Amino acid sequence: MDKKAEFKAFVGSHPELITFVRNKEMTWQDFYEIYDLYGTSESAWKKYLGNENTRGKEAILSDLTGLLKGVNLDSIQNHVNNAQKAINIIQELTKKTPEALPKIERPITKFYGD
Repeated sequence: MDKKAEFKAFVGSHPELITFVRNKEMTWQDFYEIYDLYGTSESAWKKYLGNENTRGKEAILSDLTGLLKGVNLDSIQNHVNNAQKAINIIQELTKKTPEALPKIERPITKFYGD
C-alpha cells in the first residue's frame, strides 16, 4: 500500500479530522504533511484527535448501538434457561428431606462406635 492509501485509511479510522477541514482550520494537505512527517504518532495527532472523553454523544451512542446490534437475544435467553435448569437440578440434588435420609433405629444403650 502506498503512502496516499495509508493516509486515506488513517483518515477513515479518524473521522474527527473532517471537522477541522470543514471549519477551515486545516486542509487535507496540512494533515497529509503531518502524516508524512510523523506517521501515526500519537503526540503529533493529539491536538486533532483528542481523547475518548471529547467524543460527541452521537458517536458514543452510535458505538453502543453497533455493539447491541450484534447481540442475539434468543441465544442469550437460551443460555439463561439452560443455566436455570442446571441450578434447579443442583437444588434438587442437594435438598435434604427427612424421607431421603436413611432412618436407623438404635437402642438407647448403644453408643456411636459400639
